[in-house]
Amino acid sequence: MIAIVDYGMGNLLSVAKALEHIGSEPIVTDKSEQLAVADGVILPGVGAFGDAMDNLRELGLIAPLLAYVEAGKPLLGICLGMQLLFSVSEEHGEHVGLDLIPGRVVRMQGDYKIPQVGWNQLQFRRDHPVTIELESGEFAYFVHSYLAVPSDPGVVVASADYHQDVPAIVAKGNVIGMQFHPEKSSHTGLRLLAGFVKWCGGGER
Repeated sequence: MIAIVDYGMGNLLSVAKALEHIGSEPIVTDKSEQLAVADGVILPGVGAFGDAMDNLRELGLIAPLLAYVEAGKPLLGICLGMQLLFSVSEEHGEHVGLDLIPGRVVRMQGDYKIPQVGWNQLQFRRDHPVTIELESGEFAYFVHSYLAVPSDPGVVVASADYHQDVPAIVAKGNVIGMQFHPEKSSHTGLRLLAGFVKWCGGGER
C-alpha cells in the first residue's frame, strides 16, 4: 500500500489518480499509524517551504516520517516535497527541513523567467531502480522558483537544464525526490511512479 501524506499542501487527488492509473491502490492520510504500515510513502507539496514544515509539525508527522525512513522504507518527495527532504531552505527566511538529504534549497537567480513553468528534458547522471526504464531526453513538467543544492553532488540521479543544472531527481538510500510533477508528466511520469511502486515491493535500495 502506498500512502500519500495529507498535510494540506499537495496535489493529493492528482497523485492518487496517477497511482490508480498504474494499478496501485493509494491511501491519502495524515495518520502516523497508517504511514508506519505503508509499503511506500509519497510526500507531495505545493507552496512555501516554511509553511509546509509548520503543517507537518502541527500534525505531528515529522517524527513519524523520520522513523519511517530510519526503518529503511521508501519515501518519495514530489516538487516542494522533494525540497523538504533537504537540510534547510532560504525561502522567505531560513527554515529547517527534514535533513534526509544534506544540502540547501535556494532561489534561482538570473535574467530569465522565474519560476520555471513547463516541460523540460531529464538528463540522467546515474542509475537508480526507480528510473531504470527511462532514458535521457524524456520530458517532465516543472513548476518551481527554488532549486536544491545537495552537499554531495553524487545524490543527483537526473538534472534538467534551465539556465543552469537543476537537480531534477535526487536519491539517497531509501529516499528519492523529484523536483517536477510526475503526476503531470504524461507517460514519463507514470513510468516513474510505476518504478517507485515496484521499488516499494522490495527492490534494491
